[in-house]
Amino acid sequence: MANATKTKNKKPNWFRRVGAKFKETFSELKRVTWPKFTTVLKTTGVVLVVVAAFLLVVTGIDYGLGELLDAITNA
Repeated sequence: MANATKTKNKKPNWFRRVGAKFKETFSELKRVTWPKFTTVLKTTGVVLVVVAAFLLVVTGIDYGLGELLDAITNA
């Protein structure tokens, strides 16, 4: 009788749990509403423009602080 309770409370093996997780994941992915390709291109373009703008701002600040440091140390 003690052996029967051990097998009831035992988790399924690792491969079955991973397989169940993959099955669950793929069933969720089937329900996802994917964006159209043109929408993906537009939003990617917006992200690239924003990243480039921040790159310019940070580079400008870095250059300005570097020049300020040179002016202070060479004075």
